[in-house]
Amino acid sequence: MPKSLNICIAGAGTIGTALGHVLAEKEELNLTLLSVESGVVEDINTNHLNSAYFPQIRLNPSLKATGDEAVLQTADIVFLAIPSVAVVPYVKALKDKLKPDAVLVNLAKGFGSDNKTIVEDLMMVVSNPVCTMKGPTFARELISHMPTSMTVGADDEAIFRLLNPVFKNTTIHIDYSMDVKGVEILSILKNIYAIIIGIVDAHFDSPNLRFMIFTRAFNEMRHILLKFGGKQETMFRYCGIGDFGLTALNDLSRNRTLGLLIGKGFFTDDISGKVVLEGRIAAGIIRERLKTMDISETEFAMLNELNKIFAGGYDIKKFIGNILSNDPPPVPTNGH
Repeated sequence: MPKSLNICIAGAGTIGTALGHVLAEKEELNLTLLSVESGVVEDINTNHLNSAYFPQIRLNPSLKATGDEAVLQTADIVFLAIPSVAVVPYVKALKDKLKPDAVLVNLAKGFGSDNKTIVEDLMMVVSNPVCTMKGPTFARELISHMPTSMTVGADDEAIFRLLNPVFKNTTIHIDYSMDVKGVEILSILKNIYAIIIGIVDAHFDSPNLRFMIFTRAFNEMRHILLKFGGKQETMFRYCGIGDFGLTALNDLSRNRTLGLLIGKGFFTDDISGKVVLEGRIAAGIIRERLKTMDISETEFAMLNELNKIFAGGYDIKKFIGNILSNDPPPVPTNGH
């Protein structure tokens, strides 16, 4: 790694601030948070706080923030820590400010435009190297220096060699996969199936049932991943079983919380407008993609049952019985 590496984290929300706080400890990194929120920028630079997102956490005093997009002109690595729907338009608007060889790292979990993954969209917008980084990561744990893991998905090992020293001797541990699409798709699927686990837990506090459904959900995720061209081995990276477990089984998860609301009968249009529903949006997109592939709905019974809920008029008391009445997808005969 160069003696001084210029890093820009675009987005000073929860994950951007937490990542910046951890990496700011490394003197060899010249790190800046880029934010459109002037109050956040001033708070970080003046008070070493981000009161809007972490009111009780004092940030590393070497962490600095700016609202000036000129910081992108010298950045060797740009972490994109902004909402999934904003990533592609944001980069498209600012691509002329990027260094030609700057590495873009997508942290957002969701689809881009035209139902493509965000990385696929970014590769059509810029000529820069683009990768993804996903894993079982709650920002509040990360900013508190709890050991945290993430998978770097990149089609060029040089990107991993660049990023690995960035995280060395920090509380962030990374593994690597060349299955970029798989890493991206799993980060979408885990939100969908976390909703299902939440619905189950809202009805029964049963470890037996929870982990039966968890296992069947993980298997259905694997089935979909392969249909989308991902690799089975990616399921066993941090972005796979780790991120799914975190999202499905912890009440800090928004999508699990959505499942709990649905299961308790509290899901209304008012609630759906206030909760960030990555899983709800993604469930519909995935279902439509599978239909265009002429995949039988019986192969994705849990996903399809969830979409019936979102369509309205569903008797939620029948949900668990309905998903249990469908056998899990068969194991592919080719071993993949």
